[in-house]
Amino acid sequence: MPTGSDERYLTTAEVARRLGVKTQTVYAYASRGLLRSVRLPGRRGSFFAQSEVDAFVARGRDERQPSGAVERIRTELTLLDDDELRYRGHRATDLASSHTFESVATLLWTGEPADEPFPTDEALVGTVRTALAALPDAARTTDRFKVAAAVLGATDPLRFDLSPGAVVRVGRRLIGVFADALPGTAGDGDLIARRLAGKLGDRPVDPALLDLALVLLADHDLAVSTVAVRVAASARAHPYSVVSAGLGAVDGQYHGVASTLAYRFLRDAADDPFGALAERQRTGGVPGFGHRVYQSRDPRAEALFAALRRHEAAREVMATVDVVAQGAGTFPNVDLALAALMHAYRLRPDAGEAIFALARCAGWLAHAIEEYREPGLRFRPVGVYTGERPER
Repeated sequence: MPTGSDERYLTTAEVARRLGVKTQTVYAYASRGLLRSVRLPGRRGSFFAQSEVDAFVARGRDERQPSGAVERIRTELTLLDDDELRYRGHRATDLASSHTFESVATLLWTGEPADEPFPTDEALVGTVRTALAALPDAARTTDRFKVAAAVLGATDPLRFDLSPGAVVRVGRRLIGVFADALPGTAGDGDLIARRLAGKLGDRPVDPALLDLALVLLADHDLAVSTVAVRVAASARAHPYSVVSAGLGAVDGQYHGVASTLAYRFLRDAADDPFGALAERQRTGGVPGFGHRVYQSRDPRAEALFAALRRHEAAREVMATVDVVAQGAGTFPNVDLALAALMHAYRLRPDAGEAIFALARCAGWLAHAIEEYREPGLRFRPVGVYTGERPER
């Protein structure tokens, strides 16, 4: 509590007038740590040091947001520009052709790639499998990931260590257990793509194709699931809960399940390409085409399609892709490429969701590492009340 100081203090109303905002916005700035409120002896209400308010004004409006807006999110991780995707300055398509998923995940987390395999923990895998056994057979793979994340968090006594090194250790352990705990036969080798390749359907996926897909899907700037992750991290949720927040946001028709819709479209298009196109165009849009960010091409789809064309297993589905692409009216996206991969190797209809979610764990935890460095609880929009008001 300030006493005996020449510092001048402003009331909340005075700060609001000084900044040209509402008093609710001043409180929002204080809750996000952008301004510091104090109590003065013998006076009611919150006060703010004028020197701090003046410094806040001097930083300019780019340091704060208008009333009700969400805090700016600055990130060094992913750049989406000119229909290209870059991780820490490197083109994702270049990384996908030269680095493993483990290496790229480590690049996102630490700034430096490293090919060290993620550990296998048989005790943790056994604990998670016991929990998964309670799920019905119809449970989707992403449902299993949600249960696994909760179990892993509950069994880690150091889960609230939010230091970068601790988050990296969680990421390596969590992704490894996600892959190892799924039912099915693990492939040879330590890499996640090999450990996962035989667990997604009737026949093992070529590990090189799967690794390529994991790299291409590892992050995508501030997609809705990543925003959910950063909000959770802002509240200082531990890394397992952060991943759970991302998995919750993925579980929607406009995000992670898009590859399942594209899978069903390609299934129908295999028998009647133009009939399947016409039906989707009539009912709201063709799954697997176009994108909210990319303007004329999805580089992830191009890279995955190019790799699929080199595999005999994908010959028939790629012929279907080529036909429907002629009539779709826009470019194919990575969801269609995932769907083609699923058909080529007779994977389960939800396999694309599983690949997407497992890959995106790398990006989610990288964003969590960044967010843990920011002031806590900085995402506090001001609601615009539209309900009934009491009579005066």
